[in-house]
Amino acid sequence: MEKLLHVRNLAAGQEADEKKEDAFRQLVVQDTGKVTNFQMITKDVLQRLQKEKNDVINHLAGIEDEINTAADKLIAGIQRDKVKLLSEVGSIRLKRVKQLEMVIQEVEQHMTALESFRRDSEALLSSGTACDVTRSANSLHERADELMKFDVIGHVDSSLPPVNVTFTSPTLMDRDDRNLVGTITEEGQLNQ
Repeated sequence: MEKLLHVRNLAAGQEADEKKEDAFRQLVVQDTGKVTNFQMITKDVLQRLQKEKNDVINHLAGIEDEINTAADKLIAGIQRDKVKLLSEVGSIRLKRVKQLEMVIQEVEQHMTALESFRRDSEALLSSGTACDVTRSANSLHERADELMKFDVIGHVDSSLPPVNVTFTSPTLMDRDDRNLVGTITEEGQLNQ
């Protein structure tokens, strides 16, 4: 009897084990189905993220191109303005130097006439006879009067009016918080 009981217990246990095994199989099949669905969802999310990554890269490359274009335009404008300003300074320099050279030439000519008068009068006084001094004194005096009428300082002042050339930098560069090229605006937050 004991053997029969034992055999029955074994048979009942086997049936129970088979039911358990079927239940576990069913559970594994269900879990596999769920994981397969979750895997498909994860694959879709991964593809979406990869597309978003590519979109961000392309969008930011476009913004970089815009920045480069804006900066290149500013650089070209600054270079153009620099050339124009340097040309203006060159023109002012050329005009002023010509004025100065002309006045220098006039003053040098007057200086030559003064030196010539001084040499003539010294020669007359040192080696001229009393008759030579008497005869030439009048013409030397008129020549001296004529030379003295030339107001060197007045001539220089009237020929060379004061010129004050200055350069003023733009105030755009005076602010540290201002970017000459532009600004970037980021909405939302990036996690670091």
